Amino acid sequence: MRLRAPCAVALFALLPNIASAQLVQHSAPTNPVAQGFRDYESTAATNLIAAAEEFPADKYSFKPTPAQMSVADIIVHLTRGNDFFCSALSGGKAPTRTKIAATDSKDVLVTRLKDTFAYCSTALAGVDDSKLGEMLPFFGGRSITRASMFTVTAADFADHYSQLAIYLRLNGLLPPTAKRPE
Repeated sequence: MRLRAPCAVALFALLPNIASAQLVQHSAPTNPVAQGFRDYESTAATNLIAAAEEFPADKYSFKPTPAQMSVADIIVHLTRGNDFFCSALSGGKAPTRTKIAATDSKDVLVTRLKDTFAYCSTALAGVDDSKLGEMLPFFGGRSITRASMFTVTAADFADHYSQLAIYLRLNGLLPPTAKRPE
């Protein structure tokens, strides 16, 4: 088979990229679980904070049904969860913070959400894959492995982002992940 000149030029231009992609595929990351979780936490933080900021302050008490959490309840829950999960995952002590409530202002709640995600980013920076099997304290006096806690935490972020995305749409607003980049 004979390559035509434009095809040959394109192929030769891509060879360095193909070669480096193959190198990346063959070199295993040092801490794939911890790094994967840190990457996900960063994305979740961006989306959850953006969703909290998107809601108008007067909609923070919104909940689709009486049995569901309000927007403010979700934010308070996330802030408490972030401190609990990230301190447990890192083996550190959660920061001592003033109490917040769903009745606090949007500014107070969003600021706390940002603070807890900043804490998570710092706390998780030193976590590696060497102790994935270590047992960590969990709710109800139970213990779970660090690997399980990574999964539970990621699921919690996804669960609450999906709630906020639905609540936004129910209020005629687009969730951050549904917006086109500007």
